[in-house]
Amino acid sequence: MKDILAKAKQTSYELMNIRTSVKDDALGRIAQKLDESRDTVKEENRKDLEQGEKDGLSSAMMDRLLLDDKAIDGMIKAVNEIKAQTDPVGSVVEGYTRPNGLYITKVRVPLGVVGIIYESRPNVTVDAAALCLKSGNVSVLRGGKEAFHSNTVLGKLMAEAVSEAGLPEGCVNVVADTDRKRIKEMLTARGKIDIIVPRGGKGLIEFCTEHSLIPLVKHDDGICHAYVDRDAETAKALNIVMNSKTQRTGVCNAIETLLVHRDIAEDFIPALAQAASAERLELRGCEESLKHADMNKATDEDWSTEYLDMILSIKVVDSTEDAVKHINRYGSGHSETIITENYSTARYFMNAADASAVFVNASTRFNDGGQFGLGAEIGISTQKLHCRGPMGAFDLTTTKYQVYGDGQIRE
Repeated sequence: MKDILAKAKQTSYELMNIRTSVKDDALGRIAQKLDESRDTVKEENRKDLEQGEKDGLSSAMMDRLLLDDKAIDGMIKAVNEIKAQTDPVGSVVEGYTRPNGLYITKVRVPLGVVGIIYESRPNVTVDAAALCLKSGNVSVLRGGKEAFHSNTVLGKLMAEAVSEAGLPEGCVNVVADTDRKRIKEMLTARGKIDIIVPRGGKGLIEFCTEHSLIPLVKHDDGICHAYVDRDAETAKALNIVMNSKTQRTGVCNAIETLLVHRDIAEDFIPALAQAASAERLELRGCEESLKHADMNKATDEDWSTEYLDMILSIKVVDSTEDAVKHINRYGSGHSETIITENYSTARYFMNAADASAVFVNASTRFNDGGQFGLGAEIGISTQKLHCRGPMGAFDLTTTKYQVYGDGQIRE
């Protein structure tokens, strides 16, 4: 690990000055190798899936672990979209001339070495490495042991691609050692790693928060809500709620709690219960919800639980203000949506709900780097510094002042 990090830091100084065309060539080669090596990637992934079954991984974890042709197509699409984006490095944020003639510019520059610590999803290996390359950063990727074979083969393919493109060695580093000590070494590698992005379960996030000596951008819990307002269209609301919950349950942007305005509860909740029954979705409701449909009773614990499963808690509220209060108390700052035909209500909700992404009349499942046009994301930041929401290549840069003078001295 010490050798990897030392080489990564030195490589970061070289990579920050690499031309866009060279970086894009490397990204194109990564996409090509993924396409040409499908059988190899699926074979290595099969080893992880077989081990996952033996270890009793949950269905959500197994779903995240799978690399089939569809998943490989998704990785290729993400890499090509990242390649097609404008290079954020060198873009001028602002420029102005001072009275003394100094011309001051603020430009975007790479962060340096980005450490990514993640679980289960091997596609993160490619997404994160591609975003780091586009933004001129070196990546150090430490995936979970459940995806060991998948991550290893993906790392090998990408190392070959960047080398063939003429990029310096050490641009993409996949840590093959699954010993948990390696995580601690990354978290304490001050001066070698510039920023850490942890992606995974609550335990991993808490461990990284407790032990890191390096700034973190956290991809935290996904306790997301949908709020059906009194002025919602029932059919539209039902479609959005069901998509937000059941399109894919084991992901962070799926809703876990539904809030329903009291004035529409009598009509909406029975319709939802019927749709939920057809999808085998378990409902857990507050006292008021139980009056409108047969479901299990929710407890206080349900409001703060990320199920990642076919379970949805329901709470009836008296107003949009009450819905927002509930969201800001129990939500994780990830994704929230309101379904309403009232413009003023929608504007209030958009401004008052505290989350990385707030939607009106749309599914929370859209809070995703690919869906936002970023190609992919290195994570969805639920904190407020230095970025928030899906992190694309732009969010993997910082700024530098470049000042041009002609002999000026300070008096």
